[in-house]
Amino acid sequence: MPKRVLITEPIPGKAEAYLKSAGFEVTVGTRKEFDEEQALKAALNEFDGAITMLSNPVNKTVLKENPQLKIVANYAVGYNNIDVEAARSLGIHIANTPDVLSEATADIALLLLLATSRKIREAEDQLRQGEFDGWHPLGFLGTELHGKTAGIVGMGRIGGAIARRLRGFSINVLYHNRNRVNESVEQQTEATYCAEIDDMLPMCDFLFLSSPLTPQTHHIINETRLHLLKSESIIINTGRGPLIDEEALASALISGKIAGAGLDVFEKEPEIHPSLLKAPNTVLLPHIGSATRETREAMGMMAAKAVATVLNEEDIRDLPNIVV
Repeated sequence: MPKRVLITEPIPGKAEAYLKSAGFEVTVGTRKEFDEEQALKAALNEFDGAITMLSNPVNKTVLKENPQLKIVANYAVGYNNIDVEAARSLGIHIANTPDVLSEATADIALLLLLATSRKIREAEDQLRQGEFDGWHPLGFLGTELHGKTAGIVGMGRIGGAIARRLRGFSINVLYHNRNRVNESVEQQTEATYCAEIDDMLPMCDFLFLSSPLTPQTHHIINETRLHLLKSESIIINTGRGPLIDEEALASALISGKIAGAGLDVFEKEPEIHPSLLKAPNTVLLPHIGSATRETREAMGMMAAKAVATVLNEEDIRDLPNIVV
């Protein structure tokens, strides 16, 4: 009897075909079908492996009710929707999709900076509403990028990709990370390490958040740290929504404590904090950092290959994306 794999919702590319060609029976769910614990827990009883989304609650209860699972591959670089310790105790492998989305996400980070610093949303809104009355000296004055200083919180692969792009704009790069990165990475990105985030923030014209979500990084940007930033500062978050205290961020934007924010991730997705929707000079995107055809297809294949390797009981040591 062929082993069975659940893909909790449709994904682009050839991952489904790849798994079928490898001899697995594949079922693909529908959008949001398995975003509730009960539905996911019940469905997984029939499967040996699964490719899941960040919105699927692969928690301790779900895993304990499905000890026959051999692997859960999350279709994302993050896996904070999965109880990794529970999986480890049950002998269930967990995989993710690192690396392949770094460049696409870094592109979105720079898009957010450009759009926010040059007031693109407000300018386009005015034009579309028929209010454009010609060029004038005071129209939508933004902030120039050249020669400014950016701070990056989280200098992993995505942070490094952001840093490389910033150097193309002649922006000075600082970074704060749990550990200092390899000297070769610092040389390649021309980035300077700041051991203390509170020392870095007052120097930042632009602040990029690209770190993973951990107990230590939850609300790493809070009301106190927002007050360390310049009033001209712009915050860009393509990491995780809960890295920022959104209530404090909205208050800082509305009061003019900081100049702008560009966000692709939110604390309680898909809900958006209502105060952020009212805040001035914000660009808000619906979590599209990895949304290129090439990246999403690569993510699917990376997850599918991890599933196939584990279910075929092959050596997983060379897989770059096995978490446990």
